[in-house]
Amino acid sequence: MNYDTYGSSAVELAIDLANADRDDPAWVRSFLDSHHEWFTDGTDLSLTPPDAGRVAETSGLVRDVALAESEPDVMARLNALLALASPRPYATDHDGELHLHYARPDADAVEQLTTTVAMGLSQVVVQHGWQRLGVCSAEGCGNVYVDTSRNASRRYCSNTCASRSTVAAYRARQRA
Repeated sequence: MNYDTYGSSAVELAIDLANADRDDPAWVRSFLDSHHEWFTDGTDLSLTPPDAGRVAETSGLVRDVALAESEPDVMARLNALLALASPRPYATDHDGELHLHYARPDADAVEQLTTTVAMGLSQVVVQHGWQRLGVCSAEGCGNVYVDTSRNASRRYCSNTCASRSTVAAYRARQRA
């Protein structure tokens, strides 16, 4: 599965947001700091508690889209995420390559994040199908992923989880 670089990166941002450790009280600040390249230079990444709550809501909605089990369910959850977005695309070549950004450059950090995540995720769902989103099948994992395999057969978020599950199944067969 191929999709444009900026869109694919926006989907990766969405997946990172859905998989963020929200049990850590400082998770929002940590997330924003580790993804600072997504924000327009000069964007204030210090958030008020209500703004941090909006980021948590966006994170939850991305996870909800991946957990959906039918197309109507995905559409409802994706539309709830898109309702939080304020898309205002513009063309830029700030990195030497012409591409679109989804949020206006003067938007606050929450708007930039929410809009980028919502638009990137919706592009994958609309262009490649809702079944391309999933939750890791490894016991105890639960991470969200985007299936980029040719035949849409991915079940794990990483090679680590796939290997761990394969080894566990092998050991279970050996004990039986």
